[in-house]
Amino acid sequence: MQPTFVLVHGAFANSFSFAPLQAELGLLGHRSVAVDLPGHGFAATYPRAYQAPQDPEGLATAPGSIKGVTLADNAAYLIGILERAKRNGPVILVSHSRGGVTATAAANARPDLIDRIVYVSAWCPVDLNVGDYYAEPEMATVDPASLALAMAGNPAELGLLRVNFRTADPKALAAFKAAFLADGTDDEFLTFLNTFQPDENLDVGTSTDRAQAETWGRIPKTYVRLADDTSLPLALQDRLIREGDALTPDNPYDVRTLQGSHLKWLTDPAPAARVLGEIAGFLTAVE
Repeated sequence: MQPTFVLVHGAFANSFSFAPLQAELGLLGHRSVAVDLPGHGFAATYPRAYQAPQDPEGLATAPGSIKGVTLADNAAYLIGILERAKRNGPVILVSHSRGGVTATAAANARPDLIDRIVYVSAWCPVDLNVGDYYAEPEMATVDPASLALAMAGNPAELGLLRVNFRTADPKALAAFKAAFLADGTDDEFLTFLNTFQPDENLDVGTSTDRAQAETWGRIPKTYVRLADDTSLPLALQDRLIREGDALTPDNPYDVRTLQGSHLKWLTDPAPAARVLGEIAGFLTAVE
């Protein structure tokens, strides 16, 4: 039976990010569903102050609908999608970047709904909480100030992260391009940047949300490394793979590698679609 790919976006992103990839998957004969986690997509907040001409003071204080959304909320919502998808056959859960945290939490709770889990340069914390990895040597090349250059408001007061992706500050734009799509054209970069939403929730989980051997560890898994990613460096991706393999040595990652930056696989999706098609072949081969 044909599997369904369920695609989970990263921070500040939404289902729109996956449109080119879904087109490629569809042309290869694959079925896919792109998820908007709570407070994302058409449920996102775009304050009037975010529009041109911008109102920096208003942007720093306007409320956002994603305030109070937790990782548990994200996981519960994703589980609902997985339950519906599973009615139609096997499910391949694919996550990118911060979406991996939600995918991992859902896999911990309901491994029965997932026939294979795929991380594309995504977070799958095992030994540490996500925030703690940022102090590790593998993240030494990541500049934590890149988002801060366009941060709007105080996260503690807003109850969310807000970034002005529509900034015209050349330093901020250069930092964003270096972090997300250094190998893309300026037009590709600005187009993708304008699909980002300004708000993201604060909850990236605790030790109980790390991968659990008895549940998550039962699911066949693939890690797709992005070789030129500077947002989630290759060294950190490889560490997450090693930690996952150590947690479940009898069920190691199937590891693939794509060239390109954090977002290149989404702006030039044909190679990724082919890899995902090969992964889908694992399920049909079992049948």
